[in-house]
Order: sequence, then structure tokens, then C-alpha cells
Amino acid sequence: MDNTKVFNKTVVEDKEVETILQEVVIALETKGYSAIDQIVGYLMSGDPGYISSYQNARIKITQIDRTKLLEVIVRKYLSSCDI
Repeated sequence: MDNTKVFNKTVVEDKEVETILQEVVIALETKGYSAIDQIVGYLMSGDPGYISSYQNARIKITQIDRTKLLEVIVRKYLSSCDI
């Protein structure tokens, strides 16, 4: 019986991005911002000023490449659809 586990780098990276994104959303909503509007503004412009510095949200989100962030968001969305 083979108990070898396969390491999937994409799954690990996606989970890290999801965790950071959840923390950023909580920080933005706690401060009264629309998390969707602020994150879209950041993704479209690349300006981290759209993300509050509250609870280090700005630092956290800028640690993720914006392309990777979009990739994770789209993958998560598509996996929940019947496409």
C-alpha cells in the first residue's frame, strides 16, 4: 500500500491567497468600507491606497501578485458555477 502524498503547490498558494483575502475583507468591512468596491479599485488601478491599512490589510494584499489574486478569485467563482 502506497501512502505517498502528492504536494499540490497551486492548492497551497490558493489557500494562502484566500486566507489573506478574507482577512482584508474583514478589515475593510470593519472600517465601514465596501470590500468589493475597494478590492476592485485596487485590482483595476494597482493603487494600494484603495485598501485600508487597518489590521495591516494593505500590507497583506500587496504581498500577493495582483494577477495571482485575480486568478484565485476567478478559479473560486468558476468552481462554484455550473460552467
